[in-house]
Amino acid sequence: MPKRENYISWDAYFMGIALLSAHRSKDPDTQVGACIVGRNNRIMSLGYNGLPRGCEDDAFSWDRPEKYHYVCHAELNAILNSGGRNLEGCKIYVALFPCNECAKAIVQCGIGEVLYLSDKYAETPAVQASKKMLRAAGVQLTQLDLGDTQITIDLRANGI
Repeated sequence: MPKRENYISWDAYFMGIALLSAHRSKDPDTQVGACIVGRNNRIMSLGYNGLPRGCEDDAFSWDRPEKYHYVCHAELNAILNSGGRNLEGCKIYVALFPCNECAKAIVQCGIGEVLYLSDKYAETPAVQASKKMLRAAGVQLTQLDLGDTQITIDLRANGI
């Protein structure tokens, strides 16, 4: 029997994991996930936007602009969750183009490529600064076009 032909690409796989991670976010407005991938397509770390460890979700405001004082973005969470692993040359998959604060962390830890779906904040000063820093540091920026790829996950036991 020949192998199955309609499997997803590595890019769709890792972006799918980033999008699934976003579902852990408690933010009522924006849910973002990140997936850091190393050589040989190995997942190094995951993250999503949320409060720092030890901060109770109900004890802090989720309203804008207050939440921005407390929430850690998905990219930074993924970097911090890596446990000190060497991320030099890794790729990070994220639905939204990273802000300037996350770009600093991406550059500093040596991630070599940012793969993203949406650049809806492209005209904001934060994203313009982010692009300037990432390009200056030689980080490759890749906006993914995964076509009409759709993945449905059924978490019910009888869905197998």
